[in-house]
Amino acid sequence: MSETAASLANVPARERFAQLHEVLRDRICLLDYPPGTRLSEEALAEEFGVSRTPLRRVLNQLEAEGLIKSLHGVGTIVTDIDLQELTQVYQLRMELAVLIGKLTPVPPSQETLALLRDLYRRSQSLGSAPDIRAFARLNMDVFDVVMRLCGNEPLREVSERLFYQTARIWLKSIPHMDFAEEVSVFSREISEILAAAELGDLQAIGYIRYSHLSMSFIRLKTKAQS
Repeated sequence: MSETAASLANVPARERFAQLHEVLRDRICLLDYPPGTRLSEEALAEEFGVSRTPLRRVLNQLEAEGLIKSLHGVGTIVTDIDLQELTQVYQLRMELAVLIGKLTPVPPSQETLALLRDLYRRSQSLGSAPDIRAFARLNMDVFDVVMRLCGNEPLREVSERLFYQTARIWLKSIPHMDFAEEVSVFSREISEILAAAELGDLQAIGYIRYSHLSMSFIRLKTKAQS
């Protein structure tokens, strides 16, 4: 039995669904399953120690999120990503970011502040030890921690769905960009978020995210067009 299967063995069905969904989503977003990869239900069911029924529920969810697609006669395929096709998704993400500090904001706990400080330390370490995969993982973890500050469940759900639609763009694009500069910019963003969180200024966090999302999208488009 795999380590993941063992961890899923004794958890309630709903929690098992969430964990399995998270594992597969992370594999897709970290390009462990690159675009075009065919996912075998049989192999996944065996790996995770689950029947095909709950696995198909997870795959249906991933398909609804735009990360995979089911093709008749072919199977389940990881979708490709295209920056131009996701322009409107990025635009919506920017607008939603501002709402984090406006719709049912949640004051940062000491645990959240500690997590933000750790994320900042991780961003600093990337400057001396470049690791593209670690950069992508950091991007995902920063999003998760920022979402702790949002108590509006519909906003959280939509923001999460849109984030993971675009998450793979960085791993795909970063090898063609100035990695050191991208790490420096992201580290500044985390530092600004941390400073605002320590002050309890959640509206500022929303605008910080908006600003950095806008600039990162412009850099991605500029590089794609060069």
